[in-house]
Amino acid sequence: MYILIAIIFILGYSAIAFEHPIKINKTASALLTGVLLWVIYIMGSTDKHLVSEQLYEHFGQISGILFFLLGAMTIVELIDAHDGFDVITSRIKTTDVRRLLWIIGIVTFFLSAVLDNLTTTIVMISLLRKLITDKKTRMYFIGMVVIAANAGGAWTPIGDVTTTMLWIGGQITTGNIMAKLIVPSLLCLVVPLTILSLQMKGKIEPVIITENEQKEKTSGFERNLILALGVGALIFVPVFKTITHLPPFMGILFGLAVLWVATEIIHKNKNDEEKSVYSVVHALRKADVPSVLFFLGILVAISALESTHQLADLAALMDKIIGNIDIIVLSIGLLSAIVDNVPLVAAGMGMYDMQTYPTDHHFWQFVAYCAGTGGSCLIIGSAAGVAAMGMEKIDFFWYLKKISWLALLGYFAGAFTFLAQQYLFGY
Repeated sequence: MYILIAIIFILGYSAIAFEHPIKINKTASALLTGVLLWVIYIMGSTDKHLVSEQLYEHFGQISGILFFLLGAMTIVELIDAHDGFDVITSRIKTTDVRRLLWIIGIVTFFLSAVLDNLTTTIVMISLLRKLITDKKTRMYFIGMVVIAANAGGAWTPIGDVTTTMLWIGGQITTGNIMAKLIVPSLLCLVVPLTILSLQMKGKIEPVIITENEQKEKTSGFERNLILALGVGALIFVPVFKTITHLPPFMGILFGLAVLWVATEIIHKNKNDEEKSVYSVVHALRKADVPSVLFFLGILVAISALESTHQLADLAALMDKIIGNIDIIVLSIGLLSAIVDNVPLVAAGMGMYDMQTYPTDHHFWQFVAYCAGTGGSCLIIGSAAGVAAMGMEKIDFFWYLKKISWLALLGYFAGAFTFLAQQYLFGY
């Protein structure tokens, strides 16, 4: 049974990677893989009730991620419908491709530290659609957004789900993780950003605005209000979680509800046809449902590997064969580019107790960095990458050829910087 599950996962993963040659949508492959793994698991198990309970338990976590994704995408669509992003894009005057690349990279890095890598990626892709019309050029920028979002999310407790897991579990503290990982995370971005900016040259073609688009659809007050409420709702999520101890998807749904009420009030005097395009209902219809279902399939498949203990067994095998803890953590980071980093970190938290590695031990800090940034090496290795792949229809092999090697260089640059801090300077 376990061998068959591993084989089906590899075949499903290959189908996702070879989406264009085999002409089967990656969402279909992901959903089919996820369901088949659980079918094989329950058919080969003697305790069907236990397997069903495990599935429901995983679906509690998965649905939280999906509702968070759907809520964030809807908020972004609502801001876009009100031309809220024009407030930001109108202030970016440069047409130089290199300068714009650095601006986008740095903004993404720090925004991801405040929000999280998934939400930041959604927001930045929406901004890039307003700034860059050429799809090929925009894809390079989005590749850098994925790297920047994952690097920025790794050095704060709220920037990446794995860092949040370690923070909640007591393995790291806020001040310490920020101090130890800010430089390695920044280098993880700066190295690929420097290389790519040397390769790119020229000017960005300005977005052509037609006469109909020039006509302002919303007032300045409406644009600024929805932008402020939308961004405020996204930033408020970690605050909501800290105050209420409820999961993040509850915070994003709360923010969406506030925005929903606000749009109903400010457009109440307009006729139904006019105000419908500014409604949450319209934004929900525009949300990329196939991307959400793709995410569902990937997470369901990974949860099957976790429930059958194959990820924990892999971690134990690595511990036995490799031995060196730093190399193991580096390997976990690279492995997170293939499978989801959440169960990998969960397996690591289960394997290594806090008596051996107490709070703020460099082991946990290194795990936070590697698990947070290693996923950038493949487009499906992180939530940010999956969102970008779905929103912009980025090909797996295009990313592998054009962006993965840059992400890998950045990953090792940051990792070696962290190890140098620890072993040479004791910092």
